[in-house]
Amino acid sequence: MDRRELLGVLGAGAAGLVASGGGAAHAAEEGHEHDGHYKTLTDCVKLCNAASHHCLEQAKKGGAHADHHAKAHEAAMDCQAFCSLTAALMARSSPMAKYAHQACADACRDCAAACEGHQDAIMKECVKACLDCEKMCRSMGGGKS
Repeated sequence: MDRRELLGVLGAGAAGLVASGGGAAHAAEEGHEHDGHYKTLTDCVKLCNAASHHCLEQAKKGGAHADHHAKAHEAAMDCQAFCSLTAALMARSSPMAKYAHQACADACRDCAAACEGHQDAIMKECVKACLDCEKMCRSMGGGKS
């Protein structure tokens, strides 16, 4: 299994955890202070998935912006995988979550850059969610902006 397949499998499992509210439920049970962080990650996952679907549909249509939509589609798919993995590691209080936060912040930054310039509302929402998530992940991972 190559890295991309492994990330897909991990992302799918973590997405299920995030979608089911498992991470937030665990945080609430533990009296954890990171409920808002789970919401930020979950919002980013949802909006990246919506943006990737939108971009895939636009890329299929072709046209002058098809290449831009294809690149944004890939970035949004990868970004949601990083966000899902980060949420899963946070939920189980993994000591490796700090690494995921750093990588997630970079993925969110790159996704926001790929989605910028699109005039569609979903793309603008994705950019905002990614920038919010990047900021939160940088604060959690101890990284610099």
